[in-house]
Amino acid sequence: MKLCDESIKKDNTWKEKGFYIPSFDRDKMIKETVAAPEWVHFGAGNIFRAFQANLSQKMIEQGFDTKGLTVVEGFDYEIIEKMYRPHDNLSILVTLKADGSVEKSVISSIAESCILDSGNEAEFNRLKEIFSADSLKLATFTITEKGYSLVNAAGDILPAVKEDFENGPEAPKSYIGKVAALLYARYKAGEKKIAMVSTDNCSHNGDKLFAAVHSFAKEWTVDGKVESGFLTYVEDENKVSFPWSMIDKITPRPDDSVNEILKKDGVEELEPVVTSMKTWVAPFVNAEESEYLVIEDKFPNGRPALEKVGVIFTDKETVDKVERMKVCTCLNPLHTALAVYGCILGYTKISDEMKDENLVNLVKKIGYDEGLKVVTDPGVIKPQEFIDTVVNVRIPNVFMPDTPQRIATDTSQKLAIRFGETIKAYEAASSLDVKNLKFVPLVHAGWLRYLMGIDDKGVSFEPSPDPLLEKAQSFVAGIKLGETDKAKVKSQVLPLLRDASIFGVDLEAVGMSELVVDYFMELIAGEGAIRKTLQKYC
Repeated sequence: MKLCDESIKKDNTWKEKGFYIPSFDRDKMIKETVAAPEWVHFGAGNIFRAFQANLSQKMIEQGFDTKGLTVVEGFDYEIIEKMYRPHDNLSILVTLKADGSVEKSVISSIAESCILDSGNEAEFNRLKEIFSADSLKLATFTITEKGYSLVNAAGDILPAVKEDFENGPEAPKSYIGKVAALLYARYKAGEKKIAMVSTDNCSHNGDKLFAAVHSFAKEWTVDGKVESGFLTYVEDENKVSFPWSMIDKITPRPDDSVNEILKKDGVEELEPVVTSMKTWVAPFVNAEESEYLVIEDKFPNGRPALEKVGVIFTDKETVDKVERMKVCTCLNPLHTALAVYGCILGYTKISDEMKDENLVNLVKKIGYDEGLKVVTDPGVIKPQEFIDTVVNVRIPNVFMPDTPQRIATDTSQKLAIRFGETIKAYEAASSLDVKNLKFVPLVHAGWLRYLMGIDDKGVSFEPSPDPLLEKAQSFVAGIKLGETDKAKVKSQVLPLLRDASIFGVDLEAVGMSELVVDYFMELIAGEGAIRKTLQKYC
């Protein structure tokens, strides 16, 4: 059983082993899609294969569409060269359900895979063809929040972006520069309409994509690198829209246990590929069953019938409420709390943390007691039901191999949204008092303890990648377990706690820094102090 077109068509073993094989005529789908593409997706990673590609497959299978999609990779070309194309753009989706059952599907909806490389004439010209097609309705993105940034951590324009600003759209090097160049090709083909839809897990993602593309359109227009109407085209939402969206589906790195399941079924060539850019990619994706995608319904050239397969289309205000519900209260803050404390308690699986009474109480206190008080019900998804599913089904799923170490990545970039917004809401509400928040500051103190890189047994560990890790760690440098001089510790960490760019607010100004420092002193009392502190408060 090899993951390729011929094997899927001719080898009945796939179905005998319980794999879902779509019934549509794939050759016909590919021919139609390549001739008149409707949907392009940027970002060939796991979330795309588990979610967007599967949505497309469901639409074709259920008769709501005849075309699939085109996937484009712009960061790591080897993903396409070494994984997609050798497998005829097929992949395996393994859904790990909370009841222990496993659902295996072959995802066949990807008609074409492309490389976003302006230095490769054939690849880039094909993408220009696609973007010039009358039929193209939408381009979706999962390139991570960092993918939309045109500056580095210090706020300086990235060299490739600066070069692209100066040189124009002919041979851009930066990711968004290439996307803007493709949009310019669509403009020159007749100012054709399109929706540019970020489905990345970040607040107001449509605005982030617009701001990035608009920067190129403005620079190029001002410098005369493009026709003057291009900027007006990008700014006209009746021609080019940038809808907001909220996406939610957990797709951890492909796990060895899933590899073994597939190997026992007889699937060959499952070995992962580690690219020269250190991307770890396998022929399969493992993911949870739960998934949510809410999109602002703003599509100038029409859109696929994604509402038929579970996507919720609504207005911008509702998307914002759903996104805030998830990111600020019902999921992401709980994940971050588990990530920080999981790392310093030595856990390697999120599901194992949900067997820890103290940690379960911590996330329930943050979500139910402190968070739900400031959530606005978006109407399309009930906050209580959402958080119930998160706490009782999703996070405890022992078959989901997600790790606190993965979720702890870029924590400095997450705290402002995941906890800062709740603090601001308490400040704004006349009936609430920031001083009543006891568990949000416990997470902040936990992060300070995490920055020390020493677990509860006194053993060193390597914190997860984070652009501000070195800077943040400098505020706890030299603080040892057993330190009792609170004044000394406070003077050292207070400048960090005042940093509103990290916490969303100045924790001293809102009256929370003292409690954070008190908690931190308890957490550094010695080996085992983290557990004792959690037992005391949770």
